[in-house]
Amino acid sequence: MAEKKSGKPQLTHIDVAGRPAMVDVGDKALTVRTASASADVRFPKAVAERLREQDMRSTKGAIIDTAVIAGTMAVKNTAQWIPFCHSLAIEACAFCIDWQNKQTLRILCTVRVTGKTGVEMEALTGASAAALTVYDMCKALSHAIEIGPVKLREKQGGKRTVSLK
Repeated sequence: MAEKKSGKPQLTHIDVAGRPAMVDVGDKALTVRTASASADVRFPKAVAERLREQDMRSTKGAIIDTAVIAGTMAVKNTAQWIPFCHSLAIEACAFCIDWQNKQTLRILCTVRVTGKTGVEMEALTGASAAALTVYDMCKALSHAIEIGPVKLREKQGGKRTVSLK
């Protein structure tokens, strides 16, 4: 959101006529921008126990490795998924995937770029795609696997720094 002169937030992807529009970032300065987003995957107790016993492998293969690959591909292709995202030359993309408790796997995706626009959507897309991949790799064990919340954890660079940890 951008702020009007009145100080009230307004949507940024709307032009003066109220039509959808990509934000013009042409006059913005190049800065280093990072964002981290997470997605939780919650398994039924028996499924989580089995996955731990199998070292996070399923009949489809290495679950974590496959999720990292899928998440990275999603980060690099976010502009193809989200209509008003700018195509970005991603400089770094990293995943940290670990158990938060006995049943919940947390996927953290951190993205960095030097550019004129942030990478929040790329981080959110990467975490989401990785979580969906975990679901796909494990759904033969149960369809009661839950994904969520998916949320922005931190954003740096540009006008604002946000920390929602």
